[in-house]
Amino acid sequence: MKSEAVAESFSDHGAAPRGKAGRHNPYMFVVGCQRSGTTMLQRMLDAHPSLTCAYDSLFITRAIKGEPVGFDPPLSQKVIETACTHPRFSRLGLSDAAVARAVERGGRYSEFVSAVYDELAASQDKPLAGEKSPGYCRHLERLHALLPWARFVHLVRDGRDVALSIKDWGKGAAKLELWKEEPIAIGALWWRRDIRLGCAQGRALPTDRYREFNYERLVEDPEASLREMAEFLGLPFDAAMLEYHQGRTRHEPGLSAKAAWLPPTRGVRDWRTQMSARERELFEALAGKELADMGYPPSCDSISAEVSEVAAACEAWWSREVGEDGS
Repeated sequence: MKSEAVAESFSDHGAAPRGKAGRHNPYMFVVGCQRSGTTMLQRMLDAHPSLTCAYDSLFITRAIKGEPVGFDPPLSQKVIETACTHPRFSRLGLSDAAVARAVERGGRYSEFVSAVYDELAASQDKPLAGEKSPGYCRHLERLHALLPWARFVHLVRDGRDVALSIKDWGKGAAKLELWKEEPIAIGALWWRRDIRLGCAQGRALPTDRYREFNYERLVEDPEASLREMAEFLGLPFDAAMLEYHQGRTRHEPGLSAKAAWLPPTRGVRDWRTQMSARERELFEALAGKELADMGYPPSCDSISAEVSEVAAACEAWWSREVGEDGS
């Protein structure tokens, strides 16, 4: 939305009345470390007849970044512009008129955000709307304080397969300088950070607002996993979630599983056969505890002095250049 259109649409109108308790939008979020299968899950949930699930707009936290948890500013032109000019806001696919309607309903930022997702739901002729944004796993406390009705689905995948996927993908965490030398170390540290922050913040939320789900089980038995997920979300199970790929699967050579719209497929990544011994050892030197904590047994009985030295250097670089605060 252009800045001048934002300015014209801004008003001091109060928020419109909300719907039934527990049915406010945004209704839910899918979170998790990047390359954990969140896009597949987003497509499954988006196929539900009552729910539309957006793809990585990431705009919500921009207007409250650096503020205390619970900060919910009055709606102003500056707040609106900060949110609407986020590079990914356009992924919601909303017209200027839809955003203007959301502005008119918002007295506070939280009310504007809710109205934006009401507009998203309406654009798809569905009552509920949510979003898949993996990076929100580092901001669950802040999002819950702003949108206390929202539910969070945290998809967890074996970090060794995540690291392999990041290595092949070459984006996101792969933009960090150290990735050029030690891509598996960057994958381990990125996954470790997101697991630590996502689980610590999520498990502190009410149990009806946060639930962890296992990627491997979702692929192995998608119906059982989706039934459990639908129950957590307070939605009836619908077989359309299992059929999300029908009519969209592509078979051109060289396509990624995501680009090919594959159904749930085992073995797309397999650290047991696709990681070298050194890569496994380095990953587990950095994130072995978190693997075990999440139910993924480490494969190395011990870590060599050589790999320990490399891991320590990577740790120091990460602490200096990135940190563990989720920023």
